Amino acid sequence: MGLGWSSAEERRPLLPPPPQQPRPQPRGPAGVPAGLLPPLSGRVYGRRWLVLLLFSLLGFAQGLVWNTWGPIQNSARLAFGFSGWDIALLVFWGPIGFAPCFFFMWLMDKKGLRVTVLLTSSLMVLGAGLRCVPVSDLEIRKKLIHGGQLLNGLAGPTVMNAAPFLSTTWFSPDERATATAIASLLNYLGSAAAFLVGPLVVPPPNGTAQLLALGSAQHIKDRIEAVLYAEFGMVSLIFSAALAYFPSRPPFPPSVAAASQRLSYRRSFCRLLSNFRFLMIALAYAIPLGVFSGWSGVLDLILTPIHVSQVDAGWIGFWSIVGGCVVGIAMARFADFIRGMLKFILLLLLSGATLASTWFTLTCLTTVTHLPLTTATLYTSCILLGIFLNSSVPIFFELFVETVYPVPEGISCGVVTFLSNVFMGVLLFFLTFYHTEFSWFNWCLPGSCLLSLLLILCFRESYDRLYLDVVVSV
Repeated sequence: MGLGWSSAEERRPLLPPPPQQPRPQPRGPAGVPAGLLPPLSGRVYGRRWLVLLLFSLLGFAQGLVWNTWGPIQNSARLAFGFSGWDIALLVFWGPIGFAPCFFFMWLMDKKGLRVTVLLTSSLMVLGAGLRCVPVSDLEIRKKLIHGGQLLNGLAGPTVMNAAPFLSTTWFSPDERATATAIASLLNYLGSAAAFLVGPLVVPPPNGTAQLLALGSAQHIKDRIEAVLYAEFGMVSLIFSAALAYFPSRPPFPPSVAAASQRLSYRRSFCRLLSNFRFLMIALAYAIPLGVFSGWSGVLDLILTPIHVSQVDAGWIGFWSIVGGCVVGIAMARFADFIRGMLKFILLLLLSGATLASTWFTLTCLTTVTHLPLTTATLYTSCILLGIFLNSSVPIFFELFVETVYPVPEGISCGVVTFLSNVFMGVLLFFLTFYHTEFSWFNWCLPGSCLLSLLLILCFRESYDRLYLDVVVSV
């Protein structure tokens, strides 16, 4: 990003020479006279899909490792002696890992994508390895597991923020939203895989006799360790692939926006903090997504009081995230074809999320609302909520970039993701100390979705990056 992103030779074919006889013309967002620009074209490379695949797999692995313990919290209590505080803290390391988020923004802005991805993947390898250290002392083993979760959490700023930067760097304007959706939502899909892998591989501790049986506890511990070793192997393989091939940028930029100068690191923050419209959509994103992420991380604990098994909770979490990923990619592809409709798409998704979260919350209050509490209603309401909220993530990211262009993509998306993790961290903090009561957490879902819907309704959209790439080239 910035002038260091591409050389003058690479930008020359895309950026026109200054006119000899200037005359008043409408000006684009970068201050370039729109009427004097010749038709512009970039170049895309087939290798962009390999880069997207490696980055998406890295995000998938990070989400899988982060959500290892929530779906199997009952089994983990028996095998490693975890308390409710430990389980909540294992999830809490995710938002804590966002504390150095601004350092990763700076690194991406100054050193490029390759250096940032290699540092991120090395932290993930070290964290996954710490969880596998065979120590007989359970107290030491628990500390190693907590340390591994923290290192994996430190990878969050990159895998959750860099998707729009990668899509702008490698993809043409009519593919950017799709690439952003794939790169950002695979992290969520990794979290969903944990809902599937954990309960299927690790047996739940059912019954008092099994709880007291030492052989059963050892069997559960062995199965959990098998999951930990498998995750360590997968992370190591992805790191090796990125080390072998993950270029920071293509030889030639794919668009004018990719080759254009961006604001400096300091000026970018000044622009963001002084842009009221950006602050509106930042809150519209951070509040509901932060609440939903924290809620998903302890979904098993939330559904236990209404007698939902660990396996059923895992399947509910799995399908809610998978549905959101599929719909999110489809929505992003639709946004690539029908440009300038991001606000309308968000209004539809947030309206659906508000209705689905209200349905789920009222269903759990059976003594008050007398709504039927069945497996079908729980599955339907949770899955719809996950579909509407998770699919809004790439649409939000694209709207952030369009609103504050020429602020670098990594900085704008990093700020809003940091805010989202702050909200998630605050909720998990209360869960850590008040982990016996969850009814208030359910009410946070419809309230946050409704607030987000109102903020988007009042938001005035603009498409500065799209104008530079498409309108001025006509």
